[in-house]
Amino acid sequence: MKKSIVYFCLFVVSFNLSCAQDAINQVDTPENIPFSAELLIDELPIPWGMTFLPDGGMLITEKSGQLIHFKDGNKTEISNIPEVYTRGQGGFLDVVAHPDYENNGWIYFTYSSSEGDEKGGNTAVIRAKLKDNALTDNQLLYKASPNTTKGQHFGSRIVFDNQGHLYFSVGDRGNRDENPQDVTRDGGKIYRINDDGSIPQDNPFVDKEGAKTAIFSYGHRNPQGLAKHPDTGAIWNNEHGPRGGDEINVVKKGANFGWPVITYGINYSGTPITDKTELDGMEQPIHYWVPSIAPSGMAFVTSDKYEGYKGSLLVGSLAFQYLERLVLDGNKVVKREKLMGDLGRVRDVRQGPDGLIYVAVEGKGIYKLIPKS
Repeated sequence: MKKSIVYFCLFVVSFNLSCAQDAINQVDTPENIPFSAELLIDELPIPWGMTFLPDGGMLITEKSGQLIHFKDGNKTEISNIPEVYTRGQGGFLDVVAHPDYENNGWIYFTYSSSEGDEKGGNTAVIRAKLKDNALTDNQLLYKASPNTTKGQHFGSRIVFDNQGHLYFSVGDRGNRDENPQDVTRDGGKIYRINDDGSIPQDNPFVDKEGAKTAIFSYGHRNPQGLAKHPDTGAIWNNEHGPRGGDEINVVKKGANFGWPVITYGINYSGTPITDKTELDGMEQPIHYWVPSIAPSGMAFVTSDKYEGYKGSLLVGSLAFQYLERLVLDGNKVVKREKLMGDLGRVRDVRQGPDGLIYVAVEGKGIYKLIPKS
């Protein structure tokens, strides 16, 4: 009887929340889309991340463990990449060039690594330089621990802020009961380090005994999107919920984003995780999706190339296989649009130095969005 009452209460709460958010839970398919999608790089099974180089080239990570250099229509595989522990959602993950790449040549990567004493793997961050189609000067900056043979929730995106700090995400590694809420443990966190791997002295947990001092925020599930807001400089993240409850958050120093104590999602089996969607001391998302779209890479549109798109946030959907445009009013989502429907699982989206949008689609490759005149 008590269990039935709990389920009923959860239904009522969910129903009321859904009714209150009807306007933003509906995704529109616009009639007039200001671009056409052109396949720029083909035959890429799972292009996980991409970054642009000053010479006009692009680096693309393949989840299975390849690094592709694309330039002038040619694909070249880069050698001497780190040894990748490929299991489940783990593999060769994100890539980003240093903001001052032209002067220092550093490129940053996240990947699943088996380094350590335990069996399995966990998320690692390295930096390296590119020379003669090979990585050189490889430096390990961070390795989450302990390793586990679980195949889920490695994260992991990386982004620089305006002060030159490197942010990266690590999912809860399938251990929601221990990792996300404990700052002495890796997993379910967003981290902030200096570009050489050292710890900023103003990180929130540098003086907490036993804490992982690279942690910047905690209580995350599986963050697979990170982007810097073009006006405020704040770091935004998106993360996978379970069944429902995917989120967009504005990352804050020392903040607890609640997983799994609060969530708008439920277990994949349909049973509740918790009856709480908010608690004092825990942050609320600025947006959540019900049902889950399985968000991946995301990017703010800052160029004027696409009519009406400047200031929007683009997010890839793995589950529903489209690119979503979120229209923002400050930190509030006021409208959702479905773009590139049924094209495939959108893994990443970036705005290039030319102001154009590039979209990585599993089983297809990299699309370039050509503005309509």
